[in-house]
Amino acid sequence: MHEYSIVASLIDRVQQEADAHGGSRVYRLHLKIGELSGVEVELLKTAFDTFRERTICDGAELSIDMVAAAWACSSCDRAVARGAILRCDDCGRPARMLEGDEIILQRIEMEAPHV
Repeated sequence: MHEYSIVASLIDRVQQEADAHGGSRVYRLHLKIGELSGVEVELLKTAFDTFRERTICDGAELSIDMVAAAWACSSCDRAVARGAILRCDDCGRPARMLEGDEIILQRIEMEAPHV
């Protein structure tokens, strides 16, 4: 269950940002998670609810935007359709993933003076 280590790292990062900006309370975290990131969203939410207590994130909400996987040709940038063979129909080059494997902390809503 790497969701617990993800949450631990997330809370550490939020604490660093709060310290840097004089934040005293976090209201909401916005995450962007790719469908192929390997993260079980429900486990992540449970881990967050468990570990946020007595941290800067105590009482904070977790907002998650899921990102569908997308691929394109590594040479000509032509989109490769979902479910298709991961190779360009035009030039035959292998496709590269554009998005869908990310875990990104997009935004922190916190109480901070002068920010």
